[in-house]
Amino acid sequence: MSRYRPPRAKGSPYITPEGAQRLRDELKMLWKDERPKVTAVVHAAALNGDRSENGDYIYGKKRLREIDSRVRFLQKRLDELTVVDTSPTDPSKVYFGARVTLEGGDGRLQEFKIVGPDEFDLSLGLLSCDSPLGRSLLGKTAGDTVVVQTPEQETEWFIDAIAYQ
Repeated sequence: MSRYRPPRAKGSPYITPEGAQRLRDELKMLWKDERPKVTAVVHAAALNGDRSENGDYIYGKKRLREIDSRVRFLQKRLDELTVVDTSPTDPSKVYFGARVTLEGGDGRLQEFKIVGPDEFDLSLGLLSCDSPLGRSLLGKTAGDTVVVQTPEQETEWFIDAIAYQ
């Protein structure tokens, strides 16, 4: 089995100010808080002698690699991202950063905020602009109906309201 992994497709380079702050906070926490603690554990474990059967040393080194990998990713990604903090000129259409209230085929109302791929979380109502629903919503106005084709089924959504903060 090969260790090769094809490169992940790049997401849209946009992020909200809140999302950018969360990524910066994560980077700071990893670099300033967690990494020094794990380094201290690895150092203390290395002083114990035999490293081949030392669990603290082995798992500490593994965790350091994970932290360093995530830190590198966050530093590169934060340099690439464009923080979108302005409202669009036409607030009647769905653009990045919009809060969209949708009505499903069953009559349920759901509210989503259109955000970048680095900050989406459906449980919090944050919908990626790169998702099938996010892409189909962009540029639409209130009162439009959007049809989204997923692998399982075709769903229809009615745009009830659009708001920007």
